[in-house]
Amino acid sequence: MSGRAHSTVLSGARVVLPTGIVAGGRVIVEGARIAGSAHEDSGLVDLSGHWIVPGFVDMHNHGGGGASFTSGTAEEILTGVRTHREHGTTTLVASTVTGDLDELARRAALLAELTQQGEIAGVHFEGPFINPCRKGAHKEDLLRDPDPAEVRKLIDAAHGAARMVTLATELPGGLDSVRLLAEHGVIAAIGHTDSTYDQTVQAIEAGATVATHLYNAMPGLEHRAPGPIAALLEDERVTVELINDGTHLHPAMLELAFHHAGAHRVALITDAMDAAGFGDGTYHLGPLEVEVKDGVARLVEGGSIAGSTLTLDTAFKRSVTVDRLPVESVVQAISANPAKLLGLYDEVGSLEPGKYADLVVLDAEFDVKGVMRRGEWIVSPLG
Repeated sequence: MSGRAHSTVLSGARVVLPTGIVAGGRVIVEGARIAGSAHEDSGLVDLSGHWIVPGFVDMHNHGGGGASFTSGTAEEILTGVRTHREHGTTTLVASTVTGDLDELARRAALLAELTQQGEIAGVHFEGPFINPCRKGAHKEDLLRDPDPAEVRKLIDAAHGAARMVTLATELPGGLDSVRLLAEHGVIAAIGHTDSTYDQTVQAIEAGATVATHLYNAMPGLEHRAPGPIAALLEDERVTVELINDGTHLHPAMLELAFHHAGAHRVALITDAMDAAGFGDGTYHLGPLEVEVKDGVARLVEGGSIAGSTLTLDTAFKRSVTVDRLPVESVVQAISANPAKLLGLYDEVGSLEPGKYADLVVLDAEFDVKGVMRRGEWIVSPLG
């Protein structure tokens, strides 16, 4: 017994594995990881009537629990991280918004420390290298063209924690910046863009692999000018982010993305801001004031949608119950795909022996009843 990690068997649930759903399956947890076999003295947790799915992986998130990743202290950031963990997100990339370059570099250094501590999974820079005509909730006078030297400055400031940069790749320096990011192993994401179809194809050829919140903050589909959406949906090298909160997307557009790209090329994200898991009120997204009413976040000035108040458990439930997507497809989009993109799939994103014991217990209505991260219950299914 001495030196041996505590072992727990979660049994009786429908377990979603990469190979499919196992009815009456079991997940064995030993210490922080999923084990291949159980000890004789393992504790047994009966989860009959429930689902066990991998912990959610959110690659685009600005905050939650009343705390902002874009301006908060380390302690406040951890408050936001804990809020999302309680809703099933066991792996989270912290996203910034447009700001002064030096300020963003300082923010990146703080987020890099939290990455090294294992609290977050890295940094996503959303802005300032975006198109003013598709700025959304970004301060226009701080926007700039994607100069590769400035992109490099932010990457370096993150000390190896930079995971993704959102760019309007049609702007001067855009394609060179995409190439720079690809060379450094950082995801180049096309977003907040006014790109044409042909310009988007060029960016993908240069190495862009993600569409930042597809459909939002980019030209719509037109029959003679298909724009970026068609190019992003049709290329097998691109993963498309979707915000499934019932506000950002019409259900038909969600279905179009899943049908045309396939579940293996969708990443469900929150794009959450401070109010996620917290409530209505007045907040700030970077330097801009945001009013949250009935769960919808909009800029006080201009009324643009300003991120979301979404948590991934809500996105999961909506995808299955409203959009009628197969559970396996939703698990791919909310766990496996983002984990693969982030280079973390050997540790998280599926329920396989050797990986971290990051999992979510859902009841028959797909509400969260338990959350485990690295073998520790954050939300206990036992009450």
